[in-house]
Amino acid sequence: MNVKSIKQTRKGIGLGATSAIAWGVDTVLIGVIIASTPFKEAVALAPIIAAFMHDFFSALWISLLMIIKGEFINVLKLIKSKSGAILVLGAVCGGPLAMTFYFLGIQYAGVTYAASIASIFPGIGAVLAFFFLKEKMNARTWLGVVLSICGVIVLAYVPSKMDVGGHFFIGVLCAFGAALFWGLEGVIGAWGMRGKKAVPLFAINIRQMISALSFGILVIPFVKGYPLVFEVSSTHVVWLLVVAGLLGAMNYSLYYSSINIIGAARGQSLNNTYVFWAILTEILFIGTSVSLQFIIGTIIVILGSVLVSATQKETKDREPVTTT
Repeated sequence: MNVKSIKQTRKGIGLGATSAIAWGVDTVLIGVIIASTPFKEAVALAPIIAAFMHDFFSALWISLLMIIKGEFINVLKLIKSKSGAILVLGAVCGGPLAMTFYFLGIQYAGVTYAASIASIFPGIGAVLAFFFLKEKMNARTWLGVVLSICGVIVLAYVPSKMDVGGHFFIGVLCAFGAALFWGLEGVIGAWGMRGKKAVPLFAINIRQMISALSFGILVIPFVKGYPLVFEVSSTHVVWLLVVAGLLGAMNYSLYYSSINIIGAARGQSLNNTYVFWAILTEILFIGTSVSLQFIIGTIIVILGSVLVSATQKETKDREPVTTT
């Protein structure tokens, strides 16, 4: 490996690691937002409205970046292509579906459990890719899938020193739903990114815009959520959502850029360490206590995800795709 490729690899690793930090902090911030007034007074709608506003501001941030770069017109052109249509489908899975389930998981099970359980998405994605994209999976990858599932069982089985009720297990199921749709998004996204014009930042812009539009046109009117949207917009909480949207845009931009340089497997593995950063953020700034059971379960989940993501293909040199 030459000096240039070593520098590119280090850059890709740095981008992937930084994306995990952004998503970990974003996860905790969303927990704070949902627990704030007026969200805490609208328990049923809070996760859906928060997910919509998060992706709305995230879409604004990434669209602004594309406009500044003079590339937004190319994003719109990509949507009209076959690759764009596939990316739109992936956006629906990773946006309205996964984000709503994830925020429901945060509301009912808490940030730490929702983040850890949702982190099995690389394992789910690997299994889906095996069946639908015919990607090969070696023994190490299958071991990682099994470990991820075992880690979730450890996390979800009657947490120590915690008042476990029906809501907690609803949260667990919702977090698992988020992992399922994020795994599906990864497979569909990989399919859509095979097109030569599907530059990572273009794909991210499409993902966030379609997610926000799906929420805004279909989901929010159906649940009659716009009164709450307007109410939240008139409080200081909206600024927290603006920051959360920026963190979300940063996460996806860094994540996709990392994948572009070092490949999907290592990029996914690095991004998946957001669980650690979410827990660390909670411990440092919120004072959340963590049980031994939780620590063991999280370690198993992360180890499983690393095994799933660390494929032999990623040892080859890669040349990153750039925009023209």
